[in-house]
Amino acid sequence: MPGDELPGDAVAQVPARSARHAAELVAFRRDLHAHPELGYAEVRTTRVVRERLERAGLRPVVLPGGTGLWCDVGRGERATALRADIDALPVADLKDVPYRSTHEGTAHACGHDVHTSAVLGAGLVLAELDEAGLLRGRVRLVFQPAEEQMPGGALDVIAAQVIEPVDEIFALHCDPRIEVGRIGVREGPITAACDRIKVVLHGPGGHTARPHLTTDLVQALGTLVTELPAALAKRVDPRSGLSVVWGRVSAGSAPNAIPERGELEGTLRCLDTETWNSAPMLVRQLADTIVAPYGASAEVTYVRGVPPVDNEASCAEVLAEAARRSIGPRAVVPTPQSLGGEDFAWYLEHVPGALGRLGTAAPRERHSRDLHQGSFDVDEAAVELGARVLATAALLALARTAGADDLASDA
Repeated sequence: MPGDELPGDAVAQVPARSARHAAELVAFRRDLHAHPELGYAEVRTTRVVRERLERAGLRPVVLPGGTGLWCDVGRGERATALRADIDALPVADLKDVPYRSTHEGTAHACGHDVHTSAVLGAGLVLAELDEAGLLRGRVRLVFQPAEEQMPGGALDVIAAQVIEPVDEIFALHCDPRIEVGRIGVREGPITAACDRIKVVLHGPGGHTARPHLTTDLVQALGTLVTELPAALAKRVDPRSGLSVVWGRVSAGSAPNAIPERGELEGTLRCLDTETWNSAPMLVRQLADTIVAPYGASAEVTYVRGVPPVDNEASCAEVLAEAARRSIGPRAVVPTPQSLGGEDFAWYLEHVPGALGRLGTAAPRERHSRDLHQGSFDVDEAAVELGARVLATAALLALARTAGADDLASDA
């Protein structure tokens, strides 16, 4: 594996250099956690990340939309990228901790504060190595807005041509099912495709005493709630893992009046790209078929989200080797493909890369605090461990690229 040939053995220096930033990174994470901002509104988050990078002697560039930024460490024509997402969720923070969210109804309930702090820490370590003459190449730090919004802020980063000089890209995502000190790595698909569905049913309305003279819209809506997921499952390969779950149902305002309008919103997730491509047409066809016997009309709004994150094999191995070198030989654990969506997938349509699972569960923790819940929190040792893994992955990837260039020149 590349890395041994790095000048001064930069890889071996990462853990100690990263550990010296541990307290600062935890404080930084807590500050972000107390001041969460939703997608495309991450003004303060962008500012504090930019200011810390500037104090390290770097030159961050804010994205054209005004939130999110990127920053290069080192020099070279090509680059390896490390990506963090910086936005929070519209979820109330339910924890009784000193760093509880100060923004009502908004919380870092998915760990993006950890991701941001870890990439920042990796950047600080790499900047030190560069100053010492030990960084062989260029690393691009990407702090991306709006990951939680479909189809995701990754597309804004791509549109701004930020990844054009990038050869490989790496990221970590918090996983409360994995113990701190472990990194979940998987070759191939590691997340699912995720889309958003909204169905609006229309009918003439009427009196509940005379449903036969109108369209029983609530009955039609209830049938759609149960029948659409079931029918979809029978129309696709069961190995695709297609799942439709509704998050909002709304109809009517009086107990004795049949409404003229009903609404249904949820997400569709699946594990393979072929099923993902066929899903919009199937949803529209089945919605019309299911509500037709009731005389209702269905208006389907299908919002394309993200494809599955498909980890490139050699990049996944770089991430695994980085975990073994920077944490220990038993740091890597296998991880299953998740039905969660991640807009990191868009980067992998342009450059190879890998997303890993950052263990955040405290040792022997009895109750897992799941993502997207107001009670979500992490063992904060994960912040610095994430920084060292990402910094090491960047060094290994740069060494591999340099080795390939040397072979090409020899040829």
